[in-house]
Amino acid sequence: KLDLNGILPPITTPFNDDESVAYDKLSGNLNIWNSVGFKGYVVQGSNGEFPYLTPDERVNVVKHVRKNTPEGKVLVAGSGCESTSATIEMSNKMADNGANAVLVITPSFYKSQMTPQALLNHYSKVADASTVPVVLYSVPSNTGINIPLDVLVELSQHSNIIGAKESGGDITRIGQIAHLTKNQDFQILAGSAGFMLGAYAVGAVGAVCALGNVLGAHVVQLHQLINEGNYEEARKLQHRLIAPNTAVTAKYSVPGLKTAMGWFGLQGGNLRSPLQKLSEPQIKDLRQIFVDEGFL
Repeated sequence: KLDLNGILPPITTPFNDDESVAYDKLSGNLNIWNSVGFKGYVVQGSNGEFPYLTPDERVNVVKHVRKNTPEGKVLVAGSGCESTSATIEMSNKMADNGANAVLVITPSFYKSQMTPQALLNHYSKVADASTVPVVLYSVPSNTGINIPLDVLVELSQHSNIIGAKESGGDITRIGQIAHLTKNQDFQILAGSAGFMLGAYAVGAVGAVCALGNVLGAHVVQLHQLINEGNYEEARKLQHRLIAPNTAVTAKYSVPGLKTAMGWFGLQGGNLRSPLQKLSEPQIKDLRQIFVDEGFL
């Protein structure tokens, strides 16, 4: 079974001035990230601006990352689309282009119709047809939808569903999932660096965190400290990561993350419209947050 134990940052997609994908910048970033100690990468997650890419672009970015990533690194590709059939098609294209697993976000356009039965049906069909393992993806802050606990537990019994990325930050829920799936060899990934210590304490084995794009070495260090049982140091580091993490996720999102990348020798590149660059006061505020915790 594919081992997801480790840090898999959801990498950004840099764009040129004309908003085309800046593959050269992506290569440069991977060159740096490849030596950080990541388990691998999540490509075309929410931080990759995937809703703004064409289906071909989504696949091509995954292909490019695979080509520029050492063989041992795990590549998880975001393949979720609104319809089940499109998700299956995208999942298998991602697999054909080097993805070791697919991350499938909840469909959310027809929110009121995403009943437990609809989600169970969607994920079961995708997992049945996908040629690589499936990781469930709940990100209620973006979609307004959480996979209900009983649905998630039922899905954990599917032989081709190997885990879930939990981005809601509800530690009780993460603990419940770990407890109720303990016989399934089901892997839970913390969806943010802000609650890693808490998530690991109740059963998460890895993390998919935006902050890994900029403070990768520190996030990897936190993973190692927890696994070594060095909770004193882990707690100190966790506390330092909370404010910068909140700044590049909830507060300033992808524009903030891409801005911060430039301060750490990486190339955030442009955003794809309608996302907007941060204003000067916002940039100043963001920078101060990293300075306050001693990262700049």
